[in-house]
Amino acid sequence: MTKPRTLGELRAAGYGRRPVKDEIRSNLMRKLRSGEVLFPGIVGYEDTVIPQVVNALLARHNFILLGLRGQAKTRLLRELASLLDPEIPALAGSEVNDDPFAPISAHGRSLVAKYGDDAPVVWIGRDARYIEKLATPDVTIADLIGDVDPIKAARGGHLLADELTIHYGLLPRANRGIFAINELPDLAGKIQVGLFNIMQEGDVQIKGYPVRLPLDLLLVFSANPEDYTARGKIITPLKDRIGSEIQTHYPASLDEGMAITEQEAWTRRTNSEEGSDEDIAVEIAPAVREVIERAAFLARQDKRIDRRSGVSQRLPISVIESVVSNAERRALLNGERTASPRLSDVYAASPAITGKIELEYEGETVGADRIARELIRKACSEVFNERYAGIDLRQVLDHFQHGKTLTVSEMGGDDDLLKAFKGVRGLIDAARSGRIETGAKGALIVGCELILEGLHAQKKLARNEGRGGASYTQAKPERAGRSVHFDDWTGGKVN
Repeated sequence: MTKPRTLGELRAAGYGRRPVKDEIRSNLMRKLRSGEVLFPGIVGYEDTVIPQVVNALLARHNFILLGLRGQAKTRLLRELASLLDPEIPALAGSEVNDDPFAPISAHGRSLVAKYGDDAPVVWIGRDARYIEKLATPDVTIADLIGDVDPIKAARGGHLLADELTIHYGLLPRANRGIFAINELPDLAGKIQVGLFNIMQEGDVQIKGYPVRLPLDLLLVFSANPEDYTARGKIITPLKDRIGSEIQTHYPASLDEGMAITEQEAWTRRTNSEEGSDEDIAVEIAPAVREVIERAAFLARQDKRIDRRSGVSQRLPISVIESVVSNAERRALLNGERTASPRLSDVYAASPAITGKIELEYEGETVGADRIARELIRKACSEVFNERYAGIDLRQVLDHFQHGKTLTVSEMGGDDDLLKAFKGVRGLIDAARSGRIETGAKGALIVGCELILEGLHAQKKLARNEGRGGASYTQAKPERAGRSVHFDDWTGGKVN
């Protein structure tokens, strides 16, 4: 079916105009009735945040998402565009997406007055109706609302008092769509005042002109609670005009976190040319994914890390990408066709942790790198306890009696490492006995590493890191008096 291209054709087709909030509400109700997934790719919010967003939209509220960094606030706001109609008609050449039946700009009104039913109509897709602005202290009223444009006046031969000389800001250009402001508290207070009219009365005034634009908008915002005191605040009258304040959160469970990380991380490495000889297959053992995610969960609980700043979900995403890269580098150096990440690769990826944690005073005295390694070690210990509970490891411990040492090379090939593990009596059999996937060499290596890390966490083995690897030996007896152990920072003991 051919789309109407003039106002007359649009009228003849029986097109009915409706405000954007009613449009979103109608499409949302249709999706709810059909059982369609509302926001694909948003994991962990199904029973918490999404129902509150739905309620706000059904109530035709402007709303704000309030949460720490890395909680998918911006992604969720962008998904709102999926609730808009695929296309809507607007008068051709309009900067403010003028409704053909009710134009609000001087250009739109003059176009209809001049051509009548022959006024040209264009169709605007839903993606073009979502406008997003990152709030920064240097944003001006002109950026958001608009200003007089002398160049426009000169080229058109208009007086500066003419409405046609106005250069519209982002808000008018988002008319009949969704306007999102990220990090709202960073917007200067006097600029936030400029949002009052559009929030309550639905119109704006530009540069003192006797012209008011009754904009049709859904306004949505995001903010970090820490921003209220650290960098700025949302002024009270503006907060009062926001219909709903919705709290976001980090993944509530390990499975949710792992699902998000797997969805977002770039772990399937391929070159641009299909079938390239340089391509390396990547096989990540589930235990490695779990260790990485547990490290993020532990970081959010660590008192040495600033909880007000938060630990973004970008942390495990960046870590697993770095882990895969380290495994990929090892595979290339050893001429292997498969990259199988190990626990030693997680330690090598500690720079992806240190850059994403803000430390309290106690943490500053310890150092980010040491904290990162302790988080990894503790995560390995928890996964070990879960997967190898009740398994007899006395044979493994007996091997390290009399000063024997096992050296694990970070860049050593899989076959060489398995050969070294086979030299430790009972280690391979113990790895196969636990709840770990042993169908591939990479998973078996991870199982052996988990046992060594778990015994180290229990103070039964000592672990010494050096350039290019680590070595395990029998733990030395504790000296008399209090000794400082790795688990002291958790306040508990690993059994």
